[in-house]
Amino acid sequence: MLSVWQVWLPILGSAIGVFVASSLVHMVLKWHNSDYRRLSNEDEVRAVLRSSASSPGMYFVPHMLDMKEMQKPENIQKFVEGPVAMITIRPSGKPSMGKPLLQWFLLNLFVSVIAGYIATKMLMPGAGFLAICRPVATITFMSYAAGSIATGIWGGKSWPSVTKEVLDAAIYATVAACVFAWLWPAA
Repeated sequence: MLSVWQVWLPILGSAIGVFVASSLVHMVLKWHNSDYRRLSNEDEVRAVLRSSASSPGMYFVPHMLDMKEMQKPENIQKFVEGPVAMITIRPSGKPSMGKPLLQWFLLNLFVSVIAGYIATKMLMPGAGFLAICRPVATITFMSYAAGSIATGIWGGKSWPSVTKEVLDAAIYATVAACVFAWLWPAA
């Protein structure tokens, strides 16, 4: 049986591979650009949010503390009238991609470490390409896809957007699995 330290190169390589693949998905293919819509009165909404949201966080409109409160007729009417929204307020300031990209890479590394750990418990040095790809692809696919599906169920994200994110997860899983298989220790 292998130690996770013995697969540090496939772990690092797959994290870098997924990072590059995601950059291509978002910067070259740009199929997620249509997932986000502009409000027709964006400046008015920004002004209302600026005056209403005292701090960064997640807000739900209409806001109810529990299911009992949600069943009151006056509150049901708020849902019927709409809009129903989950709003995420981020800190104000000049946009920067540095911190989110670092966090994304660290997540990729974390997923690769978990995939590597499980693979070392299942596989021996010199394992075949498909034998390596199966567990790594399964683990990485579930890691990247599950959150998107949960957001579709509970967060109201559109199913076409979720579908694209699940397709992203399949791409990332394929990249991670192929890198693991390519760099897996020989017998």
